[in-house]
Amino acid sequence: MAAQPTRVGTALPASHRDLLDAAGVGVVATIGRDDRPQVTAVWYLLDDDGVLKISVRADRQKAKNIARRPEVTFFLIDPAKPTRTLEVRATAEITPDDDYAFADRVGAKYGADMRAFDQPEHRRLVVALRPDRVNSRD
Repeated sequence: MAAQPTRVGTALPASHRDLLDAAGVGVVATIGRDDRPQVTAVWYLLDDDGVLKISVRADRQKAKNIARRPEVTFFLIDPAKPTRTLEVRATAEITPDDDYAFADRVGAKYGADMRAFDQPEHRRLVVALRPDRVNSRD
């Protein structure tokens, strides 16, 4: 079987919109304090503004890593066709989600209450992934 070409750009491709809209699990790689990758499975949402975003707790290692070094990679694999992938190398932007407005929308996508995962003292953050390079493979 011939290798499928990889498309490269900076926009999220329409060809992989179904994966972004699905309630799948993505992988986010951040850079740890020791300059080694730290990888975490995450829920995600392609927001109404067209920006790929994740909800994270402020006390989690990935949030600390992103605050220190905003370079991240987000990766998706199509469960129906594992050779079909989407890699988004991005610069992350963090904003507070103190009222859980974004977390509630992520939870609705996945049929879960994000507040149930947190204690009253926990804070949520929205991490927007601004693509620097997007690689997609069919």
